[in-house]
Amino acid sequence: MLSDRFDNKQIKGSAASLPGLYGPKIPRHSGAWAVLRKRLQSESGLRIIDSGHTSPANINYLTSLGHSLFLTDLVHDALGGNWQTGADEEGNPAWNVEGFLEHSLNFAGRTFDVVLLWTALDYLPEPLVAPVVARLLPAMNPGGQVLAFFHTRKEGEESVRCRFHVTAGDDVEMQLTQQVPIQRAFTNRSIERLFTGWSGHRQFLAKDSISEVIVTR
Repeated sequence: MLSDRFDNKQIKGSAASLPGLYGPKIPRHSGAWAVLRKRLQSESGLRIIDSGHTSPANINYLTSLGHSLFLTDLVHDALGGNWQTGADEEGNPAWNVEGFLEHSLNFAGRTFDVVLLWTALDYLPEPLVAPVVARLLPAMNPGGQVLAFFHTRKEGEESVRCRFHVTAGDDVEMQLTQQVPIQRAFTNRSIERLFTGWSGHRQFLAKDSISEVIVTR
């Protein structure tokens, strides 16, 4: 449980939607990162998308390996912008999806080899989830890989939003970040449906309530 990693008072206090990052970095073993890290260490000049609040640790480590980064904080951009345009005919929120994609995922013709998506899809408003994945597909080079984490629970401490920082080992470091309500918990089947059209995905077992997946273009 997260209360075993973070101070319980800190988790409860995080609901105030503080900006940026705060609190300690807590190591978490990641089988998916361990696999992806080996590729990043064996190849050079890869183009990487990193989703989340700016992480100096990620920038320093990935650029030290000779890779280039495109940084985008999808959740912050989605909830902090004026992308909701009212309601549709059924009374559901209407979103300027194309405007959001052009703002946060405008690659100007560049293609990428790796996407560090982390848990962004758990927190995005529903109308943006499938379009984000669809936007990434043509922007990936053949063999490109997406590392994504998915919460398996929507309630309690296990749904707390964290930023993930990479390390030179098999751990990633979790750090509390701006708290927003979790929107969904993915199942294996819903992940497969979401990434229909990609060549395949590999799932990694974890002891906590976060499922790890590497999806291949």
